[in-house]
Amino acid sequence: MIPEKAKFYITQLQMLKHPEGGWYKETYRASGVISAKELKGIDGDRNYSTGIYFLLTADNFSAFHRIASDEMWHFYDGDGLTIHEIQPNGSYVIHQLGLDIEGVEEPQLVVKGKSWFASEVTDGGSWCLVGCTVAPGFDFRDFEMAQPSQLVQEYPNLEDVIERLSRSEF
Repeated sequence: MIPEKAKFYITQLQMLKHPEGGWYKETYRASGVISAKELKGIDGDRNYSTGIYFLLTADNFSAFHRIASDEMWHFYDGDGLTIHEIQPNGSYVIHQLGLDIEGVEEPQLVVKGKSWFASEVTDGGSWCLVGCTVAPGFDFRDFEMAQPSQLVQEYPNLEDVIERLSRSEF
């Protein structure tokens, strides 16, 4: 069930369902372009940066995926968001996005490019509206959904969280 305030944002911001889970609306795409020859490890030209609104509910998580670029997350409204990041070196980091800055939350944070990551409304919450800024800009050519069995094979110590925040195979 989608809470009323979350429905309001989805409707008013004209958000679409995202393949990883939740809803999104692209709000910015820089007109400037970085040429493919200037980018390392990215296939094709990319805009300087992009921005989206992103909304999750307690019953609709963002499944493990990765993108090529760094992604900065910004908290806007609702309950806190927990972001699970598996960095390329194998480090597992749990980020808390929100406004409880005297506790463990941060109002903005960065997930490193090429990290596997998933997010969910923090336990006890019902919904969360955030923003994401990607530089070089997001392109679906850089988006990869995790194959859970392969991710578990690579990170067996994280099997529980990978199974819980994946959408296929298990």
